[in-house]
Amino acid sequence: MSEQKTILSISSHVMRGGVGNRAVVFALESRGHRVWSVPTVVLPWHPGHGRSTRIAVETSAFTSALLDLKGSKWRGEVRAAVTGYFAEAGQVRAAADLIAALKESDSGFLYLCDPVIGDSGGLYVAEAVAIAIRDELLPLADLATPNRFELGWLTSSPVDDNAAIAAAAKRLGIARVVSTSAHAMMKNAIANLLVEADRAVLAEHQALQDAPNGLGDLFSALFLSHIVEGRSAEEALHLSSSSVFEMAVRSIRAGADELLLQSEVASLKTPMASVAIRSLVNAVSVRKRRPAPTSFDKEQAG
Repeated sequence: MSEQKTILSISSHVMRGGVGNRAVVFALESRGHRVWSVPTVVLPWHPGHGRSTRIAVETSAFTSALLDLKGSKWRGEVRAAVTGYFAEAGQVRAAADLIAALKESDSGFLYLCDPVIGDSGGLYVAEAVAIAIRDELLPLADLATPNRFELGWLTSSPVDDNAAIAAAAKRLGIARVVSTSAHAMMKNAIANLLVEADRAVLAEHQALQDAPNGLGDLFSALFLSHIVEGRSAEEALHLSSSSVFEMAVRSIRAGADELLLQSEVASLKTPMASVAIRSLVNAVSVRKRRPAPTSFDKEQAG
């Protein structure tokens, strides 16, 4: 952890659990970063657990609060930002205004957009929110972490194989894109595909059943953390994928219905789970590096 920074995080907040900003803030702070945390909505728990009261963050108040941050004397502290779930299109516009201002005043500012808009079941935000993220936030991004469905929707492109995913990622016009839920090449595995410049790198690990929610939020936070700490995108992909896989395995093994962020914090700092890394050319593997089994792998096998 060579460089710690203050990072702005804008996403949903749950009172119980480890999704949205709860996952992002914990991951960043556990790695030594300071966080400005901005909620877009407040919920008692993740909607996957059932209906609950939704505490809306009214758009005019949200916008005013972000204008306060934009004009504050501490604005210069913030060196990076990550955004996730938005409840209203107006929130997206307010976030874009703040992030644009921060980038304008700091040429080294890094922004990761996690476009939380849907999954294989379709959009789960209003279309106006998805359009605002596509048109107003993604053009500001240095990094993006859409899942496969989100990438296809945002670019109106097919994502039927990794070559198509890579082509769609290029259409975003963002320097580094990681498509989560990419197509694994190993059997019974899941993958994340990094696309940057003229290369594509696939990280694969064993598929898991009934994993708790929040893995995408956690991945985005860790990926940004590793980048701002000075690691290459491939290193960030490898370490973030390993941490998320290990966290999920340990949470499932404990029978938890949420990620065990606090008790398994070591997984966020020094993950031991091995992840296979492949460099792809036109979605054809030209080399594969599978790390030697670690103590975590031996423990899992036992």
